[in-house]
Order: sequence, then structure tokens, then C-alpha cells
Amino acid sequence: MENNTSLQQQLLEAGVHFGHLRKKWNPKMLPYIFAEKKGIHIIDLNKTVEGLEEAAAALKSIAKSGKKIMFVATKKQAKEIVTEAAKRVNMPFVTERWLGGMLTNFNTVRKSVKKMQNIEKMLNDGTLDSITKKERLTLTRDKEKMEKVLGGIAQISRVPAALFIVDIGHEHIALAEAKRLNITTFGMVDTNCDPNKVEFSIPSNDDATKSIAIITNYITNAIAEGLAERQAQKDEEAEEVEEQTTREFKVDEDEEAGNGRQRSGGKGRGAAGPQKRRVTTGGRQSAGGKR
Repeated sequence: MENNTSLQQQLLEAGVHFGHLRKKWNPKMLPYIFAEKKGIHIIDLNKTVEGLEEAAAALKSIAKSGKKIMFVATKKQAKEIVTEAAKRVNMPFVTERWLGGMLTNFNTVRKSVKKMQNIEKMLNDGTLDSITKKERLTLTRDKEKMEKVLGGIAQISRVPAALFIVDIGHEHIALAEAKRLNITTFGMVDTNCDPNKVEFSIPSNDDATKSIAIITNYITNAIAEGLAERQAQKDEEAEEVEEQTTREFKVDEDEEAGNGRQRSGGKGRGAAGPQKRRVTTGGRQSAGGKR
């Protein structure tokens, strides 16, 4: 409980509770509104803590399973915060412009990413040394433009398992595409949005930089925990495999040593056997000779 109180205090100091003007509100946000002050809705921070902890637990579980979570925030005040957070946990992100079909037409977007990577490779390895300065400059500019929009998703080969969105109203295209593909959605939801549009809503101020930072960092820490647990699990499994291999190797060595002892014992008996048979044969021969 103390932890919740301190988290609530941090959220309060970051201004997470400030909603929009009353005239801009979405009636579906009613359960998350605590009061109204000077025409502005105040978000209930108890509900924010509940939503935040629920979302963090789910995202931690997704990260632990090894799936990708895409961060989406093209609002000016959220870009830098979200880019840094996504890079920290090595997750894809879109902070410049959401290209229509980025999820629903993922294969085409992947082709653009490959084109961008090919240009970069050719510029670096000297393949384009023979082209003119102007052509080189044009290619460099094209690559930079593509990198700005596609750089955050360059490393993913398949559609992500979840989307974390800052301002679900602003990112409605991304949200609609995620819904079509049944991708789990998480979002910061202000008083002017419909919280039912995302599976995990975090009622919060999605305009203030401090508010965006505290929510995004809390979520990112949960993802980092999930990734750390996944790595620990992998290390544990690797150790178990190593131990098992060592045990099996020792058993094999013991068996080989045992078999070696048996073979050396067998040779001795085999040597004695034929000698006896030769003596017996000789006896029969002599007996035959007497007859």
C-alpha cells in the first residue's frame, strides 16, 4: 500500500490528474473522473494506479514471452521520451509519422525498410563510388527521410504482439490497424477519449511532458523486468542443459571404463579356453593312437 501511495504522489506531482476542459470530455470517461475544478476535469489517480499496474503486469508478461511491443507517439511533446524508452528495452517505435498500413500492409513496409538498409549498405561499402556527387546526395537524402519514419521498426521482421499508445485519439489510425489484426492495445487515455477503445487503458494526462514521461517510464521498467526474467530463465535452462550434458558424459565415461574392464577380463578367459580344448583334442588323438 505504501508503494501505491508513493506512486500516487509521484503521479500527482507530474500532473497526471489534469484532464481536458469539461466541454471537451467524453462521457465514457465518467468512471475515471474524480471532480471538476475551474471547468477542467480531474482524473481519479486511484484509477490511474490501477490501470497502470494492470498494464505494466500484462506488458511484463508479453516481454517475458519474447514478443515485441511497439511504442506509438507522434505528438511533439512525447516523441523524445518514447524514442528513448523504446530504445532502452530494444522495442520498435513510431514517433515521426504513422504510415497508413504500417501494420495491415506490413510486407510492403518491410520492403521499404529493406530498400533503406540496402542504400545504407551501398553508401558504406563503396558500391556507389562511381556515381556522381549529386546522385549520391539524392540517395543519402532518400535514406535519411526513410530512416526518420522507418528507423524505429527496422529491426522487426513480424507484426508486434502489442501496441503502447500515447493519446489514443491522436493515434486513431494505429489503433484501428491494431484492432483489425487483434493486436493487444495499451494506451494513455485522457478525458476527451473513449477508454473502451483500448484493452488496457491508463487514465492520464496525455499532453504534459512530465505526465507522459512518468507513465512511459513505469511501463518501460515493467518491460525491462520481463526481459530480465526471460534472460535469467534462459541462463538457468542453459545451466541445466550443461549439467545434464556433464552428467551424461560422466555416465558414458564410467560405462566405457566398465566395458574396458569386461573386455580385458574376457580376453583372459578366451585365452585359457582354446588351450584346454587343444589339450583335450590331443588326449583324444593319443587315445585314438593307442587303439
